[in-house]
Amino acid sequence: MEAFAAYSHAIASLALWALLISVLGAASTRGRTPENRCDCGKPKRNYDDPWYRSERAFMNAVETSGPFIATTVAAILIGASPFWVNLFASVFIVARAVMAFVHIRTTNQAARSLCFGIGLFCILALVIMTVVAAF
Repeated sequence: MEAFAAYSHAIASLALWALLISVLGAASTRGRTPENRCDCGKPKRNYDDPWYRSERAFMNAVETSGPFIATTVAAILIGASPFWVNLFASVFIVARAVMAFVHIRTTNQAARSLCFGIGLFCILALVIMTVVAAF
């Protein structure tokens, strides 16, 4: 396990991501009424409705889970620079936590997009570091 000690922040980021997803998942089911749901059970599209935004924040986080987890684990396993892996994984978590807050509490598309872009940048940086370390 000593080989992974240098990646403690990245590993903690993976755990925090699981916690954030769980909290968003629990929050996404609140506030649903027959009037604001589609036949499928999902909230009707309405960004003025905080319950809809809560569900979208959860689904957006779920959609990002695969790339974040895959690139973070790959970077750790290939032995990419621990400093950069820890930094990008930590920045990703902070950006996505802020994005969830902005997504649920406001209708500020620009702030949401900025947070998404920061998270995407972190994922791409982890991909590049992994590929460079592999070859």
